[in-house]
Amino acid sequence: MPRSLSNPTVAAQPKPAVKQKDRDPVAAGMRDAAYNRSASYNYALFDKFEAGVALRGTEVKSIREGKANLKDAYGLLKDGECFLLNAHIGPFSHGNAMNHESLRTRKLLLHRTEVRKLEGMTKQKGFTLIPTRLYFRNGRVKCELALAKGKQEWDKRATERKREADNEAKSAIARSQRR
Repeated sequence: MPRSLSNPTVAAQPKPAVKQKDRDPVAAGMRDAAYNRSASYNYALFDKFEAGVALRGTEVKSIREGKANLKDAYGLLKDGECFLLNAHIGPFSHGNAMNHESLRTRKLLLHRTEVRKLEGMTKQKGFTLIPTRLYFRNGRVKCELALAKGKQEWDKRATERKREADNEAKSAIARSQRR
């Protein structure tokens, strides 16, 4: 006679634990997909905004593979909309003839109030929009935009001197704590 699942005398056997494969840290949102290292060196960064990015499927897969570069990218406000220009997202490795263009203009998704605020700020002389990083949040690609003003050469040298002084102070504190 076959065993019945509704029979309380039959003890349920525990299922063996299946070890799940660790998820990619970029896809899980624990690490940035792309980071613009030259942004803080070339620009003084002020307000930061989080924007969604309108992408095609192969672009998202390429970003997960780590093929995104924001080095020469910048933001542009036009007709009440925000766009990301010159952001390089390499072609998807398993793509076909419908693969995306690497340097195409991509629309940034911001609230209307944020766009108005950015329009007012970028009309001031010297201010621009610079993407600082691309990352995943809840499975969606987000771009962090910073309101930035270009640095002069002497500003860059002053920033470098300050960074070196901070590093020397930290190392001196670490040396004194070891003794």
